[in-house]
Amino acid sequence: MPDLYCVMGNPVEHSKSPWIHARFAELTRQALRYEKRLIPLEGFAESVQRLRDETAGRARGCNITVPFKFEAIPLAQAVSERAALAAAANVLSFEEDGIHADNTDGVGLVNDIQNNAGILLRGCDLLLIGAGGAASGVLGPLIETGLRSLTLVNRTQSRAATLAARHATLAQKHGVLLHVQDIQATRGSFDVVVNASASSLAGDSVPVDASVLKPHALAVDMMYGPAAQGFLQWAEAHGAVPRDGLGMLVEQAAEAFLIWRGMRPPSAQVLAELRESLAPSTVLTQAA
Repeated sequence: MPDLYCVMGNPVEHSKSPWIHARFAELTRQALRYEKRLIPLEGFAESVQRLRDETAGRARGCNITVPFKFEAIPLAQAVSERAALAAAANVLSFEEDGIHADNTDGVGLVNDIQNNAGILLRGCDLLLIGAGGAASGVLGPLIETGLRSLTLVNRTQSRAATLAARHATLAQKHGVLLHVQDIQATRGSFDVVVNASASSLAGDSVPVDASVLKPHALAVDMMYGPAAQGFLQWAEAHGAVPRDGLGMLVEQAAEAFLIWRGMRPPSAQVLAELRESLAPSTVLTQAA
């Protein structure tokens, strides 16, 4: 029987992860099965344990998507440095010594920006919008690229300040100027703007002024599909280069595949195939 993996979330029907991992497995000749599991909002821990119990050891791991990323850490006996810093996990591995937790969202975003979009982040000024689970997962890896500065804004400024404080030592280590600003009065212009807030999913307007965009800045929404269109249109209308979260989705999955199977799949090929299969439209959502 092939090894079993899945994505757990609520909602989860939209997830492209089963297609992505099936394609990874085909291209790398790995025997595995990957499925979706809709989890009750109050039943995450029980669902993880049930997955392990019901599959007699065939379940080797799972991806975690909204709203359970913060709940995954307490279940683990081993937590990677990046997951500990994020205080959230999107990858669980079932090992002989227990559950291992990791977070591949940040490296997925960084790999998409640098490898697929061709933007070297070292020395850039970056604006990160949001301070929830999505922003928590990407802040550390963004800092590690050697940005010149990273400015964090959020509707609740105290949450942004708490997140920045947790990353202050890492920012100092890499020589990155880490700032927190009032989202209503964000100052400065940036080479890269990343929307990690729920504004796109909620259909809200972009929560910052267009003055934050340098000419030809890269503007990334971590959503993809119709949910991202408002942000992408805003970016293009103000002279920026728009990019949705589909590349991040594939790249974070590739990092999870590397953790589980010990080999990196051809993510650029799979991203190109996924974009072609979804054109001209798709449904929501954040990387899942």
